[in-house]
Amino acid sequence: MSKMNPAKFIQETRAEAAKVVWPTRRETIVTTIMVFVMATVAAIFFFIVDQVIGLGVNGILSIAG
Repeated sequence: MSKMNPAKFIQETRAEAAKVVWPTRRETIVTTIMVFVMATVAAIFFFIVDQVIGLGVNGILSIAG
């Protein structure tokens, strides 16, 4: 493995950083809103699934008891 020159490493790092395309403010806001919407949908879904499974388990345990 060859040694890396620190000056060359910094130069290449800056060149790569210059290629980064940052999202616009609007894209950031829309993406953030979508994350909150999807997290809410997932929370509601798992709450409903948990309630259904709980009802099933309680039903099975009441039959056995």
